[in-house]
Amino acid sequence: MFHATMAAAIDGARTLANADELSKAIWQAHASGAVGDDEAQELAEALQRRRNAIRGSLAPVGIPAGRNSLFPPKRPQRAPERAESRSRRRLLAASGPMPPFQAARFTTGQLAVLRIVADEIAAKGVCGLCLDAIAARAGVCRRLAQGAIRLAEGDGLLIVQERRHQGRKNDPNLIRILSREWLAWIKRGRRSAPKPEAAHRGDGPGGDRMQSVSPHGYRGSQSGENGEAARSRGLPRGSGRPQTRRTAADRRA
Repeated sequence: MFHATMAAAIDGARTLANADELSKAIWQAHASGAVGDDEAQELAEALQRRRNAIRGSLAPVGIPAGRNSLFPPKRPQRAPERAESRSRRRLLAASGPMPPFQAARFTTGQLAVLRIVADEIAAKGVCGLCLDAIAARAGVCRRLAQGAIRLAEGDGLLIVQERRHQGRKNDPNLIRILSREWLAWIKRGRRSAPKPEAAHRGDGPGGDRMQSVSPHGYRGSQSGENGEAARSRGLPRGSGRPQTRRTAADRRA
């Protein structure tokens, strides 16, 4: 009875998921003694033939002719202006993205990539940018950005969490910093960076009286009288003594 029922169910299976359920039922019945060894083997062979027939009838959906993947091929990345990209990566590398004993292992382009990653981690706690975005911001190619991240990961400075999805496009990897020295370097750099509005308000030891030092060494205050008013009163810039002119009679005396 069980053998006939399962044989009819195998013939009516239309998907691989149905075939998997039938296979599970067959071997559960064999374990409980409801079907013998020969009958279970016969049902398993019939189920395998049905699986092959189902696989042969499946056709890829949505894949254009002449392409192996549903997704479009990657376009080559080219910088719109090479001089600007070169200046950008040199500036990023020279800005000190990591401690010197760690930075000595990387090239200029690799340091620019790690600076982009470090800035993103400092701002959000994790870098979730795609590889193309990191390369574009650093002014390097995609392959160089990938190699820099792999080298830092191999040295134990970074950890990369892959986010793969079967049957659809993968999400960008998540990058986190493991090195305590690097994290302390980033934290110290953000703490010591001056605030843009502090210079305009005059915050600091002098409050609102912003002290200015002239090239010749005199120190004055912007809240006092300006240089034009001082010269009109006969005072040199930065000095408290009145300006006097000696006449010829005074020089002879």
